[in-house]
Amino acid sequence: MVGGRLCQRGLATGGAGWGSHEKHWPADAARHGYGSDAAIYLKRPGIATRVRSWTPLEGPYHGFLVTHAESISIADHLTLRENNEVVYRPTVHYAYHPCDDAVLSLHEMAGKNWRQQSRQRIIGEEIQSGMDELGVLLMGNAKGTYWYGSRLSIEQARKLAPHNSATSLQVVAGILGGMAWALRHPDCGVVEPDDIDDQLIMEIAAPYLGELVGVYGDWTPLKERSGLFDEPHDQDDPWQFLNFRVT
Repeated sequence: MVGGRLCQRGLATGGAGWGSHEKHWPADAARHGYGSDAAIYLKRPGIATRVRSWTPLEGPYHGFLVTHAESISIADHLTLRENNEVVYRPTVHYAYHPCDDAVLSLHEMAGKNWRQQSRQRIIGEEIQSGMDELGVLLMGNAKGTYWYGSRLSIEQARKLAPHNSATSLQVVAGILGGMAWALRHPDCGVVEPDDIDDQLIMEIAAPYLGELVGVYGDWTPLKERSGLFDEPHDQDDPWQFLNFRVT
């Protein structure tokens, strides 16, 4: 079995920062009832929910709505209020597609009613080739979608830090930047990642992230949709979560 960490996190309910522009409330959604009220969660595992997304090299794909705290914190951080009323908030969510072997493990676990396999292992030296595209996809701008992120191959990752994979190095690079920030600001207490110095984080992390790329595209979740099946969608506003969710 592979992808143990993904399975553990993916069994949590799928969550998303819920934008002020959203018009279609998911039938299986709920609010947390505490906190900033910037997000919703779906009453099903994140790895049982797929969403449409896009990267420059892969193009359009279906990813898993794996929950991350950043989906809430970013949405809350970018919220604008007037007279204590929300006037703007973006929808924020993850679309994660792991390697093929990890996907097989997810399918196997789903078939066993979401019971995680007893035997687990971490894939390491078996990885022979491949690249991770890890980034942020910004949508709704008049210039089109904009993807910015890291392209890191397994060969680059091992050269930078032996025995690592592209995935592990991309994650740890951010942690290393966060540690550097914490050492320089020992009295700040607990803070959200959105509130710390991003320039310092990138200065520390960038040497471990391979190629940093920004690419514009014309993708929307409605582009080239199949006419064979009648899926729920909002033709007037491509950026509705309804259009991203795979049904």
